[in-house]
This record gives sequence, structure tokens and C-alpha cells, in this order.
Amino acid sequence: MANHSATKKDVRQSAKRNERNRYYGKTTRNAIRDIKTLEENKAASEKLPIVASMIDKLAKRGTIHKNKAANLKSKLAKRINALGKQA
Repeated sequence: MANHSATKKDVRQSAKRNERNRYYGKTTRNAIRDIKTLEENKAASEKLPIVASMIDKLAKRGTIHKNKAANLKSKLAKRINALGKQA
């Protein structure tokens, strides 16, 4: 590790950002997992905007790529629409 104070500060900031990004990423993955386990369309449809917002925030922060965010939201929407057709 370098001995410059600016470099030390950058390491501290980077560690803090990494911890924050890991937390938000894991929380979002858990929310996606929970919405996938739902069996009824109404409950899943109510949660979709909340989870989509979480995914968008990850993309905005740069934690995930914007195309990955779009793919995740698309897959969730497809899954929820399929639930509606089954019922």
C-alpha cells in the first residue's frame, strides 16, 4: 500500500463503497429471489415496481451494468405475466 495520505484515503473510500455496493446488491438479489417464489400474479405485480426500482438504483450507481438491469427487469416481467396467464 502506498504511503501518500491521498492514496490511503482513497483506499478507505473504496472499501466503504465496496461494502455498500455489496449490501445493496445482496438485498436486491434477495428481493428478486422472493418475487420469483411468489405463485400469485397479484402479489408479484404489486412487488414488481419496488424490485425494478432497486435494480435501477444498482445500475445508476454502477454496481451492475445497465443492460444487466434491463435483462433482470425483463425476465421478472415475463415471469409475472406468465403467472397471470396460468390463473
